[in-house]
Amino acid sequence: MSTPDKTPFLGDDLTPPVRAFRATLYLAQRLRYLMDERLRADGLTTQQAALLTLVSALGTPSLKQAAAGLGSTHQNVTQLVQALQRKGMLEVRDDPADGRRKLLAVTEASRSYWAARDDGDHAAVASWFTALSEAELDTFAALADRLVSALDQRPDRAARDSRS
Repeated sequence: MSTPDKTPFLGDDLTPPVRAFRATLYLAQRLRYLMDERLRADGLTTQQAALLTLVSALGTPSLKQAAAGLGSTHQNVTQLVQALQRKGMLEVRDDPADGRRKLLAVTEASRSYWAARDDGDHAAVASWFTALSEAELDTFAALADRLVSALDQRPDRAARDSRS
């Protein structure tokens, strides 16, 4: 991926909220591309990796919980789940408490795969942030966490989540 001229997209004439939005969007797209490049040889995407990471952290979430955790639609997560099932990295189980509900679980193949590559991926991610000092990176992460929390508390988010 060549680096396009981002000046028109991130122009100085923008209001701070619009500039922050565009910079965040651009940064997210660049980081996703970089991770997709790392995962491509193994037939995975950043979105699939994010789902596996979330499922691993939550244990056995429902599809609805996984979609909420990724900030994605049920339909999109269903597609990710199906792809990961075909790759042997994710299982879908019936919920013993509610047979209509499906629970997600990572497989041993998934755990082994990530154990073998986590150090390299973590080092690559660290290299993408070398333009920031450790203190700046801590500040950046804290500000991003605060913004995510604020966005998660918005009334429009609660209304949307209740419909899914």
